[in-house]
Amino acid sequence: MSQQTTPKAMPDVADQAKITDGLTLDWVGMAEIAIPVLVKDQDRAVRSAAAKVQAYVSLDDAQAKGIHMSRLYLALDLLAEQAVGPNELEQLLTEFLTTHQGLSDNAFVEFRFDCLLRRESLLSGNSGVKSYPVRLRASQHKGAVSLELGLAIDYSSTCPCSAALSRQLMQEAFERQFAGQALVDADKISQWLRSEAGLAATPHSQRSTAQLWLRLAPDLAEFPITELVDQVEAALRTPVQTAVKRADEQEFARLNAQNLMFCEDAARKVSKALIVSPSVKDFWLRVNHYESLHAHDAVAINTKGVVGGYQPEPNLY
Repeated sequence: MSQQTTPKAMPDVADQAKITDGLTLDWVGMAEIAIPVLVKDQDRAVRSAAAKVQAYVSLDDAQAKGIHMSRLYLALDLLAEQAVGPNELEQLLTEFLTTHQGLSDNAFVEFRFDCLLRRESLLSGNSGVKSYPVRLRASQHKGAVSLELGLAIDYSSTCPCSAALSRQLMQEAFERQFAGQALVDADKISQWLRSEAGLAATPHSQRSTAQLWLRLAPDLAEFPITELVDQVEAALRTPVQTAVKRADEQEFARLNAQNLMFCEDAARKVSKALIVSPSVKDFWLRVNHYESLHAHDAVAINTKGVVGGYQPEPNLY
């Protein structure tokens, strides 16, 4: 007959020790937790991703030494088994606070992952996968829940000033080539334009990034990740490409020429798209043009201007 052993009592220093200095702590928890996540995107699609998570609760009991970090981790681990939307994140925050009753009044969680979206080429009929860094953030403060979506979207920007200067040089090259010729054969002009001599200068362009923090509208059943990426890329019109054949590259060059923009122009385009989006309650936007002319970046920042909302801080993202 086997003997059953009684589990021996183990010391719990965090529970037994009392603090007497009267200090509370804003947040205590864990960061860089690796977890698989199934994210509810638009149209009820579920996207799988490998996420890094940070999870915290406030320590509001001035006499308590610490929180129960294992309870945060176990709640997250259970979440990995279900599709996650705004409602699930709200329930997670409630679980954080329920398991820290008497210790904590506020809760916070953030998921950071790359969303892989298949994007169509411009003309060739091909497609490829593009990665979009995503951050899903939920917080509960005094019973009020806030849900935020962070996105980074790459695009191409061609400088309007550089384009104008390039056109001037091309005009001067044309005048030198055909000076004094009263009638010029159209075929001769066409051949010259297609030659290296016909391209006297090219405007400078650069890869650019729009960084977004979006406070989401209430009562959303899923996170509008693809929807918002589509809205921003449609507003900018020059998103970076995946699969590219020569026809696609030529079309990309045409789109850049038709959508010349300073960083200020890009910020206005994206802002207009976000202002009319029903999924967005408030936004913070930073566009970064990683200059090919300069060794520094050109940056524009904007917010929706909601009372009590996002402030135009330079480095919020």
